Amino acid sequence: MARSACGSMESRVFVAEEFVLKRLFKNNLRVMFNLWPPLLGAGIRITRIQPDWREVDVEMKLRRWNANYVGTHYGGSLYSMTDRFYMVMFIEILGRDFIAWDKSASIRFRRPGRGTVFAKFRIMEEQISEIREALKTEEKIDREFGVDVKNADGEVVAEVRKVLQFRNRKADNTARK
Repeated sequence: MARSACGSMESRVFVAEEFVLKRLFKNNLRVMFNLWPPLLGAGIRITRIQPDWREVDVEMKLRRWNANYVGTHYGGSLYSMTDRFYMVMFIEILGRDFIAWDKSASIRFRRPGRGTVFAKFRIMEEQISEIREALKTEEKIDREFGVDVKNADGEVVAEVRKVLQFRNRKADNTARK
């Protein structure tokens, strides 16, 4: 009898700990992302996440470990600072009823990146509404989004285009059965 009560208490503690960890993660998402090894290792830092996820700002300082042979930003690091953000933003905005997935990307380098570079991700209400409407009649859709990586003077260092695929989770589950 005492053992089952103890087990019940342990499961309540586990659930409470899980709740606290989820809440801690949600409340400190910017900090948690900044400590994520792929971002931390490249020197990428999220400077701002709007609470509704429609705006995210990212920066990367030029360091020895993210510089290329000629002393400018390594192209892979420039791309890394733009990877995943649109997908995560749409996952948070659209909610659990939808699936957002990175499908492809391209990057065009415009000028050497020196010093600190910046990227600002923005999602407009019209884009969200259009995706929700399209998924009422289509199983999956692809949409392209762009972000420019700029230097401190506002000059474009790189243009990045991302194609994301969106699905309605309910339709996706029905198709698999």
